[in-house]
Amino acid sequence: METVLISAALVAIAEIGDKTQLLAILLASKFRKPWTVIAGILAATLANHALAATAGYLVSDWFKGPGFQIAVGVAFIVMAAWALIPDKADDGAAAKGHGGVFLTTLVAFFLVEIGDKTQVATTLLAARFQDIALVTIGTTTGMMLANVPAVFLGEAVTRVVPLAYVRIAAAAILALVGLWAILNALGVL
Repeated sequence: METVLISAALVAIAEIGDKTQLLAILLASKFRKPWTVIAGILAATLANHALAATAGYLVSDWFKGPGFQIAVGVAFIVMAAWALIPDKADDGAAAKGHGGVFLTTLVAFFLVEIGDKTQVATTLLAARFQDIALVTIGTTTGMMLANVPAVFLGEAVTRVVPLAYVRIAAAAILALVGLWAILNALGVL
């Protein structure tokens, strides 16, 4: 359960203000079919994060020991710095699609998530926890916790909580997880 909760919390926080959340707002305002957009986001996230978690799990099998765990910790700290950089929505990402709202959302979300900080976090979490299914469930839950309100509330969400504060909180949490992984690998914890 710890794996699911940590994965969900990290990704939910990292996702706030992220380009995929901005994409969710764009898709919801463009198509005005929130449940179809949410279904597309869920399907895309499950597929993308299952692949990322699998990659993280496989990589961690090849690289074991404190050195690798320190590298994972450093990667989380780098992600903390990355979380401070605002994302901008790519207007072309959600604009066109011939397969309906679901397919447009599925493809756009899957592609925009490639190389995104939440995908990288999923890979690192799977490397750390050695559990593809629980990490995928957790990170997908985190994505949905961040994106479902965005779909329903749209731009109003970004007016309620200043994104600068959310980015700082996300960066602090990611940095703490990185520091924890490093100290754990060194045997301090």
